[in-house]
Amino acid sequence: MAFAGMNYLAVLIAAIAAFIIGAIYYGVLGKPWMKAARIDPASAQMSPVLFAISFASELVMATMVAGVVGHLGPGDVTLVNGIASAFFLWLGFVATTLVVNHRYQGFGWDLSLIDGVHWLLVLLAMGAIIGAMGVSG
Repeated sequence: MAFAGMNYLAVLIAAIAAFIIGAIYYGVLGKPWMKAARIDPASAQMSPVLFAISFASELVMATMVAGVVGHLGPGDVTLVNGIASAFFLWLGFVATTLVVNHRYQGFGWDLSLIDGVHWLLVLLAMGAIIGAMGVSG
């Protein structure tokens, strides 16, 4: 994968946006998510390590989105292509992985829906930011 011309500022902003989206999204849907994931709210603990792992993973994800979008060619790194690429990555890899894992783990479709929409929003935001900011000069 060629990373020449990758806009690292766009990648960083996309990862920060993903982190913020997750915080807001699960802040609103925390109780339904915990119920769907069979997590006892009384024993649930958040730690700085979990947040660091989340951000590092979103940074890797944003880098990969930028790599995929960048493969379209410098002239094709656009808002629309960024969003379209991100949607196809979500549909082909994220949504399918969630559905399969949740079915084998015995979770209901409510967990797949909650997590799936989160990752869709994250990827669309990443694709939009990376596409809109283009390649580095």
